[in-house]
Amino acid sequence: MKDLALHGMISTVVTPFDEADQVDLELLRGEVKYLLDQGVTAICACGSTGEGQTLSLEESKAICEVVVDEVGGRVPVIGGVIQNSTAQAIRYSLALKEAGVDALQVTPVHYVFAPSEAETIEHYRLVGEATDLPIVLYNVVPWALVPVDTIEKMGSVVPQVIAVKQSGGDAHKLADLLLRVRDRFTILAALDDLHYPAFVMGAHGALAAIPTVTPKLSVELWDAVQAGDHTEALKLHERILTVWRAIDGPNLPATLKAALQLQGREGGLPRKPFAPATAEERERIATALRAANLID
Repeated sequence: MKDLALHGMISTVVTPFDEADQVDLELLRGEVKYLLDQGVTAICACGSTGEGQTLSLEESKAICEVVVDEVGGRVPVIGGVIQNSTAQAIRYSLALKEAGVDALQVTPVHYVFAPSEAETIEHYRLVGEATDLPIVLYNVVPWALVPVDTIEKMGSVVPQVIAVKQSGGDAHKLADLLLRVRDRFTILAALDDLHYPAFVMGAHGALAAIPTVTPKLSVELWDAVQAGDHTEALKLHERILTVWRAIDGPNLPATLKAALQLQGREGGLPRKPFAPATAEERERIATALRAANLID
């Protein structure tokens, strides 16, 4: 397994869809170039921001091939796997390995039926054994969050799991992870409105949706906290929070892409059944972007 150090502000990237609901790989290239120019430390494709739960294996592989090609080794590329069986997680993971990703971001099984602790550990063990790639455990689904106790036990059984991306809206779990396993796993914050306090508590970085919209501000926030400039960090946090509040919602793929378009970027359409952001939503987002000094 390759050594991989994940840290700082890691950005997700959208998956642009066209009018026929097909992936637009050229628009994807443009977004990858933009994010690299803003100084992000890694890029994650096919995650939640990338609508990975909607993607076929073939689409996921093609997307990751483009991202790997465009990145050209400048930063690590993480490929997202959002599947509900070990067999499918392995199939997708092997395809993304073939596409050239440096690491995998793998959700726990999250359908209605909840696997036990032993089954969850075995799930990650089998994916890790099959791919021998570094794995970011993506703790995102609120009703299927992997407990800290389980993550602790996983450390001695699944060497491929090197990081935990804590999402699911649970800052308490993030605090517990940092207290108990920060020395054994890289802990990445995905609480988009709480990156500032997460960094102060000692998170190794963030891997989240908001840097996709505010990459420069998010990188500056990380840098400010590392420099101990908390006056500047608080200002940046509040600017980012203003934008997050405007896009956060059940149709996040649509509102997030509207935020890109309002900045002169092009992230394509959300995948059906989601419709593009409404005129009212676009105006709300534009107001927030102006308040954050991201558009005139």
